[in-house]
Amino acid sequence: MDLKKYKNSLFYLGVTGGFSALLYWIVKKGKALENVNELAVSTSSQNSWYDFIDSMQHNFKDPLAILLAQIVTIILVARLFGWIFKKIGQPTVIGEIIAGIVLGPSLVGMYFPEFSAALFPVESLGNLKFLSQIGLILFMFVIGMELDIKVLKNKASEAVVISHASIVFPFALGIGLSYFVYNKFAPAGVEFLSFSLFMGIAMSITAFPVLARIVQERGIHKTKLGAIVITCAAADDITAWCLLAVVIAIVKAGDFVGSLYVISLAVVYVLAMIFIVKPFLKRIGDLYGSKDSIGKPVMAIFFLFLILSSYATEVIGIHALFGAFMMGAIMPDVTKFRMIFIEKVEDVAVILLLPLFFVFTGLKTEVGLINDSYLMKVTGAIILVAVVGKFLGSAIAARFVGQNWKDSLTIGALMNTRGLMELIVLNIGLELKVLTPEVFTMMVIMALVTTFMTGPALDLIDYLFKNKSEAEEVEEIQDNKYRILVSFGNNEKGKALLRLANSLTKKQKASSSITALHLSVSDELHAFNAREEEKDSFEPIFKESQQLNVKIDTIFRVTNDIETEIADVANQGEYDLLLVGLGNSIFQGTILGKLIGFTTRIINPDRLIDKFTGKEGLFENSPFDERTRQIVAKTKLPLGILIDNDFQNNDHVFIPIFKSEDAFLIDYAQKLINNNNSKIVILDINNHVQNNFVLQSAVASLEAQHADNIAVLLGKEVAIAFLEQQDLMLISLESWKSLLDSDADWLIKVPSVLIIKP
Repeated sequence: MDLKKYKNSLFYLGVTGGFSALLYWIVKKGKALENVNELAVSTSSQNSWYDFIDSMQHNFKDPLAILLAQIVTIILVARLFGWIFKKIGQPTVIGEIIAGIVLGPSLVGMYFPEFSAALFPVESLGNLKFLSQIGLILFMFVIGMELDIKVLKNKASEAVVISHASIVFPFALGIGLSYFVYNKFAPAGVEFLSFSLFMGIAMSITAFPVLARIVQERGIHKTKLGAIVITCAAADDITAWCLLAVVIAIVKAGDFVGSLYVISLAVVYVLAMIFIVKPFLKRIGDLYGSKDSIGKPVMAIFFLFLILSSYATEVIGIHALFGAFMMGAIMPDVTKFRMIFIEKVEDVAVILLLPLFFVFTGLKTEVGLINDSYLMKVTGAIILVAVVGKFLGSAIAARFVGQNWKDSLTIGALMNTRGLMELIVLNIGLELKVLTPEVFTMMVIMALVTTFMTGPALDLIDYLFKNKSEAEEVEEIQDNKYRILVSFGNNEKGKALLRLANSLTKKQKASSSITALHLSVSDELHAFNAREEEKDSFEPIFKESQQLNVKIDTIFRVTNDIETEIADVANQGEYDLLLVGLGNSIFQGTILGKLIGFTTRIINPDRLIDKFTGKEGLFENSPFDERTRQIVAKTKLPLGILIDNDFQNNDHVFIPIFKSEDAFLIDYAQKLINNNNSKIVILDINNHVQNNFVLQSAVASLEAQHADNIAVLLGKEVAIAFLEQQDLMLISLESWKSLLDSDADWLIKVPSVLIIKP
C-alpha cells in the first residue's frame, strides 16, 4: 500500500537522479578531452567578468534590443504627453506629436546627445520607419472604415460646396506662397510644379478623426451643424487623398504628361476595388455581419486584401496609405462588422505603432533650424496662409450656402484642424525629397498651431455669439423646475437611479425634469458607431421610464475622462441634483494607469486598505472608488451617490442624523413624502434633533404636515429586524464617513444607501 502510494514520487526521483548522475559522469569524462594548460584556465577565469560585460554591451546594441527599447520609451513618453494635453483640453494627438519632437533632435538630441545617439542610432531608424509605416497603414484602414458614405449622399449639396471650398482656397494660397519661397527653400533639382503642388495639398488637409472627436466632446454631433461638419470633413478627406495621389504621381513622374500613365493605372485600381473587390467583400459581410465574432479565416481574407491593396498603390506610385484608405472605404456597410475590425486593429495601431510614427516625425523635425528672424517670419507666413485659407475658405462657403455667421465660423474653426493627417502628408513630401528639412519643420509647427487653436477658437466663437435673451429664457425655465441629472455607466445602475429620481419628482412632473447622461469611454477612433451605441445604451432606460410613466431627456458623450466630463455637464447645465452610482471594485486605475493608458486595472492602495480593514465588505462596492472621489471633488452642485443593494422603491426610508449640518436631509425627506408617500424614520444619533433649533424646527414642521409618514428614534443602535424593513438609507457625505469610522455592527445589514453631498 505504501509503495503504491509513493510510486510516482519514487519513479520521478529515480529518473531525474539517475540521468543527472549520468550527465555528471559524461561531463567529467569530457573534461579529460580538453587540452589546456593551467595558465590558460587561470587567464580565462580572470577574464570571464569582462567577457560578460562585453556580451551585455553587445546585447544592448543588438538591433532588436534597440527597437524594443525605443518602443517602450516612445509609448511611455507619448502616453504621458497625451494625458497632459488631454487634461488641458487639447486633443491627445497634440501631446503625442509634441512627445515625438521632444525625443528628437529639438530637445533630447540637443541637451542629451549621448543618450539620443544610444537610443536612436542612425542605423536603427530604418526599422522604426517601416514599423511606423505598418501602423499608418492600419490607421488609414480604420479611417476609411469610419467614413460614412451614406451621410455624404444625404447631405452632399451643402457639404460638398463647403468641403471643396475649404480645399480650393488653401490649395491656391499654398501654391501662391510657394512662388515666393521656391528659390530659397525648394530642394535642388525639384521642379516648381512638384514643390507648389505639395505646398498646396499640405495646406488643404483636415484631420477627420480629431475633428469628429471634438464635435462629439462638445455635444454637437446630433445637431444639424455637427452633421454638416462631419460630412464636410469626410468629403474633404476623400477629395484630399485623391488629390494627394495625383500630386504624388506627378512628383514621381516629373511632369504632368508622364504622370498620366500613373493616374490611368490608379483609375483602373479604383474601379477594380469598387466593382470587383467591394461586391466580393460585401457577400462575406452579409454572411458574417450578424455574428458577434469573426473567425480567423475571414479575418485573414480581409487583412490579405488590405496588404494587397496597399501593395498595389505603392507599386503604382500613389503610396501604400491610399490603398489602405481605399480598402477601409469599401468595407462591408455593416456597423457591427466594421466595429469588430476597428476594435481588433485600433489598439495595436493607435497605442503601439502610431506613437512610433510621431517620434519618427519628431526625429526629422529640428526646431533649431528655425533659428533666425527671417525663418520665423516665413513660419508665421505659412501659419497665416494656412489659417486664412482653411478657416476663412470654409466659413465663407458655409455662409454662402445659408449658415448663420456663428455656425459658419464654427465650421471654419473645425475644418482648420489638421493634426495627424497633416503629418502623414508632410512625411510623404520629405520622403519624396520635395520638402527640405527646414520647410518640413515649418509645416509641422503649422500643423501643431492650427490643431491647438481649434478649442480656443470654438470657445471664443461661442462667447462672441452668446445670445443673452436665450440664456435669460433658459435661466427662467430652470428657476421654475427641479432638474435632476442621472449619470449611469451600466443599464442596471441606470434603472435604479431613474427609479430614485422618479420617487423625488413623480407628483411634480410639470415642475421637474430628469435627464439621463451616459458616457462612452473612447478615443479619437470611436466616432464611427456612436449613434448605434447611444441607441443601445439608452434603450433599457427608455423602457424603464415608460414603466414609470416618466419623460426623460438624454445626453450621450464620448470621452476619455469620465469623471471630469460628468462634473462639467452637471456644473454647466444648472442642475439641482446629480445622481451617480458607486463604482464596484477595489481595482481602479491609478494615476500610473492613466499616464500609460493601459486598460488593465491597477490596484488602488486606498481601496486595498479598506479591504483589509473590513470596510470593503460592508458592500460589494463600498467605500468610494477613485472615480466617485473625483466626481465628489469636481462637482459644484448637490450630489447623490447611490450604493445599490437591489434597490427597487423608496417606500421605507431611514435617515441617521450624526451632525447638526445634516439638516438639509429633511428637504429630501419632504420630497420623498410629497412625491412618493414614503415612510421616513429619523435616527437621532447624538440628540441633535432635540438640541439644534434648525433641525428641531424642520422635523416639527414635517411632523405637523405628515404625522403618519415620519417618526424619530433615539440611540446609536438599530435592530436587524428594523433594517430588513427599510428600502433606503439617506445619509450625508460627512456622516457616511463618520459611520464608516465607527464600529456600528448594523452597517453590514443596511439596505441601499443614498449618500448626499450638499
